Amino acid sequence: MTLVTEASRPARRAPGRSRPRRGPDHGAWFLVLPALIPILLLSVGPLLYGILLAFTDAQSGRTEPTQWIGTLNFQDLLHDTLFWESFRIGLVWAVGVTVPQFLLALGLALLLNQGLRLRWLARALAIIPWAMPEVVVGIMWRLVYNPDAGILNETLRDLGLGDGRDWLSGLATALPAVIVVGVWAGMPQTTVALLAGLQNTPRELHEAAAVDGAGAWRRFRTVTWPALRPVAFAITALNLIWNFNSFALVYVLTNGGPGGRTRLPMLFAYEEAFRYGQFGYAAAMGCVMVAVISVLLAVFLVGRLRGGDEA
Repeated sequence: MTLVTEASRPARRAPGRSRPRRGPDHGAWFLVLPALIPILLLSVGPLLYGILLAFTDAQSGRTEPTQWIGTLNFQDLLHDTLFWESFRIGLVWAVGVTVPQFLLALGLALLLNQGLRLRWLARALAIIPWAMPEVVVGIMWRLVYNPDAGILNETLRDLGLGDGRDWLSGLATALPAVIVVGVWAGMPQTTVALLAGLQNTPRELHEAAAVDGAGAWRRFRTVTWPALRPVAFAITALNLIWNFNSFALVYVLTNGGPGGRTRLPMLFAYEEAFRYGQFGYAAAMGCVMVAVISVLLAVFLVGRLRGGDEA
């Protein structure tokens, strides 16, 4: 028998006394700083400076000092029909690219998830557009759309479907033609994300559903889609934001023409700042676009949190 003495008992804490709390680990900040400093200098700093610039009359080539004008730029922006038209075009572009991009990428991901021969080669070829810079993609597709020697018009002539047309200069065809390029260029990253989600779906669930007599569509609706939905929602929301912020691809293809039919908000702000020198007014446009992107991010986060609560 072991005797328990007062000295061998564990010391009890006095009633009402809590355990001593550890202070903040200041040493952890030194580990975060290498990643935090570039974000502050390259992202947060320019953003704050742009917001400040939106409340001034900053212009290029001006000898007088920049003055604070309050919300005058935003008041002018409310009545700028050209900006709101570019905003409408930007929304049409973002939705017109994001929706087909997702549907085509979903079909391609389902195909690449099958046990095909040379599947590794097909997957490698599928991500080639993603590896190409947007400027190179724009130049390549300008050659495709070339009205005289482009492969698209040459194919239409060979098939007897007409003499072809100038796709990027036509008022009715410029925006659809650019949307096709945006879908082609952005589809690989969506495919990769969806394919990763498909590969994380347990095969046992598909096998059990097949044993129960479920067809392909029912298996997709009851097994594949519920597992893929979080990834699909996330990549769609991010694509919508990325596409709304597009600049280089449309700039190389049409430079906003013809007649402003492909002038996205980023292109409009770029022209105001670097072609006409209205830095304050362009910064106000940037603030409006940041507000729109913030709303889209908020919608994404709310939907994501609700999805997590339902799960």
